[in-house]
Amino acid sequence: MAEVRHIDAEKLTASERTRLASAVHRKPRFLIIGAGRRGTAYASAVGREKLPAIIAAVADPIRSKRTSFGKKYIWKDEAPREDQDFDSWQQFLKYERSRREAEATGEKVYAGVDGIILCTQDQTHKEILQAFGPLRLHVLCEKPIATTLRDCEDIYISLGGAKSPEKIFSTGHVLRYSPHNMLLRKLLLEDRAIGELVSVEHTEPVGWFHFSHSYVRGNWRKESTSAPSLLCKSCHDIDFILWLLCYKTDFGEPVHMPSLVSSMGNLSLFTKRRKPKAAGNATNCFSCSHEQNCDWSAKKMYVEKLYDKGDRDFPVVVVVPDIEEIIAKDGTEHGRAVLTQALSSDYNASTPTATIESKQWYGRCVWESDNDVLDDQIVTLTWDDDSRSVSGKEFPDRGPKTAVFHMVAFTEAQCERRGKISGTHGEIQYNSKEIRVYKFDKFLKPEEVKIFTPPKAAGGHGGGDGGLMNGFSKAVEASINGELSVEEAQAKYVGCTLKEAFMSHAMVFAAEEARLERKIVDWQDWWAKLEQRLLS
Repeated sequence: MAEVRHIDAEKLTASERTRLASAVHRKPRFLIIGAGRRGTAYASAVGREKLPAIIAAVADPIRSKRTSFGKKYIWKDEAPREDQDFDSWQQFLKYERSRREAEATGEKVYAGVDGIILCTQDQTHKEILQAFGPLRLHVLCEKPIATTLRDCEDIYISLGGAKSPEKIFSTGHVLRYSPHNMLLRKLLLEDRAIGELVSVEHTEPVGWFHFSHSYVRGNWRKESTSAPSLLCKSCHDIDFILWLLCYKTDFGEPVHMPSLVSSMGNLSLFTKRRKPKAAGNATNCFSCSHEQNCDWSAKKMYVEKLYDKGDRDFPVVVVVPDIEEIIAKDGTEHGRAVLTQALSSDYNASTPTATIESKQWYGRCVWESDNDVLDDQIVTLTWDDDSRSVSGKEFPDRGPKTAVFHMVAFTEAQCERRGKISGTHGEIQYNSKEIRVYKFDKFLKPEEVKIFTPPKAAGGHGGGDGGLMNGFSKAVEASINGELSVEEAQAKYVGCTLKEAFMSHAMVFAAEEARLERKIVDWQDWWAKLEQRLLS
């Protein structure tokens, strides 16, 4: 076993950091908690993009997922060691405490991890982050950080947000890190391609299938067990808007935060009163006479359109997590039968409500589900003119402006965001593939309208997953090797402070308060009261 050294870079001088970096430079080691889609996205980025990181361990309760993950990213063709394979985060905590105790007595032990990458269900984040707090590890937490404002506050305080954080923190605001969006921001804030910003219209088309799978039948269907869809699905869209309109590329300039927040929305379709009469009392697609004529048939979606055509990754693997093992062992026909059985699983009037609410029924009638999250919502942010009120200096892009965000379920596009940005000298239109820059003098020179097509990046969210993992890995690498302080590494590589991440989550909760109470929220006052509570 390797002997481990722990170094507190914060206590080193600049010259000591330089000498240390050249002497014992190493890649940071990470534990991934949750071997699902998000954990896999970050792990795959390490090898694909040759990032300065080592995926050292995994914790997940589903053995088949954990084994598949470990073979791909950790132990490969060898048997897993005791420090690599854990059936729960609690098991890892127990192991790590024992490992550190043994190390403290001089015993040779396996190297520990420098950070965790948390990819479990949203509602578990607070418990896990607080349990790991005493280990003082760097953290990448999948978005949202937590499902309630109070839990976000508690995490923010426990991670040192009210003072200077001791470790790197990043969250899954992947839209900041895609090559497409980084170019868009450069055009807006550095090149000033359309002058001063005036307004933004940004849309997240969730997609008809994705919404029915995740937000009607799936994990995020109820606010009481997950959170509002604006938080679960679109908190990184709100962060994206703030990233464009609040924070300049010059970190020395104070942020220009909105003054007013409002929101409205509906659960438009997936309610019992909208159920087709032909569906009768059916609660499952496999026992419904209307199924063949239904847009939302689980049989058509999961079996005929995906499984039968060889597409057995997401979302089929969500319905049957060990589908790959089943197919490998017993063949595709048996796999189809298992999938069909899982989808046709149903309940009746005698089934306890607690039992119904405790699981996901992916074959369930979409009009009989217990979902209550919105499928259509608009958020409006308004900025006041304070271009001359910051420290007596005049700054550009601090004039009055407006942003409108639209989250909508009923779209052909699946999460392929689009928008328009108006400026004093032109307009930008963007989608997931290109950025079109039009200037007001172009009616004289129409051939000079510029189309930018950023190179297509591998990985999810247009390369944002890999970009986020790259920034987090480099920040932790610089910190553990004494090259930069935590604050410096956070600014240089993550580009987002813990406070900014928390603030964009808070903006979502302010928007929800505005919607539920049918009012306009004064953001400056709302945030001031929240900060006061954090300090008390």
